[in-house]
Amino acid sequence: MLDGFVPPLIVLTTGLALAGLRRAAGARLDIAIVVAIAAVAMVLEFEMGRTPTYKNGPVRLWSGDIHSDENSQQVFDPYSFTHIVHGAAFYGLSRAVLRGAGFGPSVIFATTLEAAWEVYENTNTVVDRYRRETISLGYYGDSMLNSFFDVASCLFGFALAWRRRAWVTLAWVVAIEVVLALWIRDNLTLNILMLIHPIQAIKAWQTGA
Repeated sequence: MLDGFVPPLIVLTTGLALAGLRRAAGARLDIAIVVAIAAVAMVLEFEMGRTPTYKNGPVRLWSGDIHSDENSQQVFDPYSFTHIVHGAAFYGLSRAVLRGAGFGPSVIFATTLEAAWEVYENTNTVVDRYRRETISLGYYGDSMLNSFFDVASCLFGFALAWRRRAWVTLAWVVAIEVVLALWIRDNLTLNILMLIHPIQAIKAWQTGA
């Protein structure tokens, strides 16, 4: 059954297999591998019942209301910025794990982690927990379109962080987190905290209670 840790494990296994192929075939496969990993994630989401696009209306480039049913359904929304932060985090992790690897292997590593998170986030287990414990009371999973551009946002953040001074990356990450907290009363830090260990006082603040 495609739920729980099964979908992300499929993505991680795919990423590892393709990374091994990349070592044998060389850098010319980098773009194809990144696309293939994202495609596997989209197929898994489709099999889990996620819709290709917003099911109740037209496709839009931006949806700014996180409380509407278009949140996580259109191309970009405020949570896209959290995925840019993912990119910075995965860049740092790639530096620690891969130790001096070039851009190609590092971006494959980041894509694999982001795609694995995207499919895990869209399992019924996590969707139900989001609805129960976080500000996302009406969340019913991402559209495949939104999920694809979440991966793209992560890669954008990865590229911004690539070979930049650590303090520069840290500065824009903190800026994004602060702006999101003031704007939508949520950000990546709060999202992770409320998913792992919900705090009722924070949930009350986020919902305006």
